[in-house]
Amino acid sequence: MRRAAIIGRAVGLLLLSAVHPPSAFAEDALQPYQLVRSLQLVQDRIAAGDHAALPMQAKLLEMADTRLRAADADDFSDPKNFRALLVYGMSGGNPVTVEAAVSRAKADPQSLAIAKGIVDYLNGRPAAAIEALKPIDPMTLPPDLGAFLALVKGSLLATEQPVSALALLDDARLLSPGTLVEEAALRRSVGIAAAQGDGARFALASTQYVEDYLYSPYASQFADAFVSGVIALHMAISQDKLADITAMMDPEREKVIYLRIARRAAIDGFADLSAFASARAERGRDGIHNQDDPRAQLYSSLSTVTSGTIGEVRAKLDKIDRNQLSQSDRDLLDAAQAVAGEVIAPPAPLPAEKPAPAAARQEPVKTAAVERSDEPELPPVEGAMPEQPAATTSSEQPATDQPKAASEPAAQAPSTPEAKAAETPAVASASDAAPVVPASVPAPAAVEPTDPTDAAMARTRRQLDLIDQMLGAAPK
Repeated sequence: MRRAAIIGRAVGLLLLSAVHPPSAFAEDALQPYQLVRSLQLVQDRIAAGDHAALPMQAKLLEMADTRLRAADADDFSDPKNFRALLVYGMSGGNPVTVEAAVSRAKADPQSLAIAKGIVDYLNGRPAAAIEALKPIDPMTLPPDLGAFLALVKGSLLATEQPVSALALLDDARLLSPGTLVEEAALRRSVGIAAAQGDGARFALASTQYVEDYLYSPYASQFADAFVSGVIALHMAISQDKLADITAMMDPEREKVIYLRIARRAAIDGFADLSAFASARAERGRDGIHNQDDPRAQLYSSLSTVTSGTIGEVRAKLDKIDRNQLSQSDRDLLDAAQAVAGEVIAPPAPLPAEKPAPAAARQEPVKTAAVERSDEPELPPVEGAMPEQPAATTSSEQPATDQPKAASEPAAQAPSTPEAKAAETPAVASASDAAPVVPASVPAPAAVEPTDPTDAAMARTRRQLDLIDQMLGAAPK
């Protein structure tokens, strides 16, 4: 009831501000800590999926900013108002306002040290922020401040001290369950766990996020981290566990997630994962089938483009409507069709003057060796080694992020800006790549296979190497 009353009062103030300047009501009606607390409650509703509260968040940030700019030393003599100033800064507030207000405030040394760390954090000075906040234990602070501080410290330490960062993010969740702080802590835990190769922690954090915050306006950032993590941890996370997590999503989000996983897995050469994700995307759920989705058709074909059923794959690729694909997916389609065409192309006839292989000639051993200096050598393939996709974490963002777009679904299709941002250029498995030969070392004479099947496979491998290079250089 108390939470509802505070939110109701905030709504009333917003309505009044439509007639009178918001600064007058913010200054006369509420103390800074009351405004900031209203802001937190609205943000918690946003984290739970109430996108209609986004305009209210913007207005409350504006009102809190006005009130804190006008606050003097007497206002900050109340510890609740000083804590509110710090929480405001970590809730997406204006760093200029925070720095100016701190300069007017009189507080204890620990509070001033926290303020300095937060100002450094907001102004993009992570090293200084880490140093200032190092001795501060968030668990010893009032929960409203401690939760935000744990989130900030965890974000700052994500790259250099990931184990400590994960512990701090757990503290943030413990101090502030069911809030925007927990949403951000879980979202960042997913990325850090993936970067650490911790499949169990990644799966747990992903499960908890999907259970409670799937409809947060920030969930598109979770989707980015989740897809990258599944690719990076494809050997550590079973397909059954992946299916368990996605089963908690609505059918549309599940389809989009599987499409993105299938695409990334196909590009990175993880055929089993690509085939699994493509099949799940095509199968759909709750009576919804996606067999006609050109993206699902393309990604499922990529995982089998050099298989024994290449004729069927070629026919499937030819039926895909390229007009429904993004430009990067059209590039993938062109590459797949080139490979399929190379595999089924008839072998080129051997030149008439080319000597028969030594093994097929009935001549004495002393004449079996044939000079091959006139035969072309296979060129070395540069840049054909695989790259590991990086699972990124946001270690230098404001403690509470701004959503990419309030009206967008949590996970968009690969042709949308979110999906494009999630794709990491990579090349296929090194098992199909020709060795890189230094230019200074003479390569041994290469023998072109005479068996039609071997010749076709040799041509296919060379074509795959060239396509891998093209895909690695092209934007995904």
